[in-house]
Amino acid sequence: MAVIKATSEDKKLMARLMRAEAEGEGKQGMLIAGNVMVNRVRFHCSDFEDVRTVDDMVFQSPGGFEAVQESYFYQRARDQEVRLAERLIRGERFNPAERSLWFFRPGEECPPDWFGQPLSGGFKAHCFYNPTPEECPEMF
Repeated sequence: MAVIKATSEDKKLMARLMRAEAEGEGKQGMLIAGNVMVNRVRFHCSDFEDVRTVDDMVFQSPGGFEAVQESYFYQRARDQEVRLAERLIRGERFNPAERSLWFFRPGEECPPDWFGQPLSGGFKAHCFYNPTPEECPEMF
């Protein structure tokens, strides 16, 4: 059962974003980054109170993903990434991003917090950050 609503076009859009943001970190890296994407649609808190759809999440401005400004984001979705997106839409979650709403690539060690959000962990070059329980109680 899906944890967010997603059409076949939404799945392709999310697959393109996962690849653009984390392809260099392999399948696991794309799944972990994709958890953040699903969380932004699923949980209506913090910077994402008005995000209701995959399209809203992908193109949110300000606060969205930088990859949508790059040409490689606009490449055709590949079947393997669409299958990864479908797994996430069905509710699979991966550490350290089970409850993350943010990630970034600092180029060094992960800071213990990012704009007041606690570090949940890192995977390869990306750092993942959770909201606090007070900020997003529905997630906890």
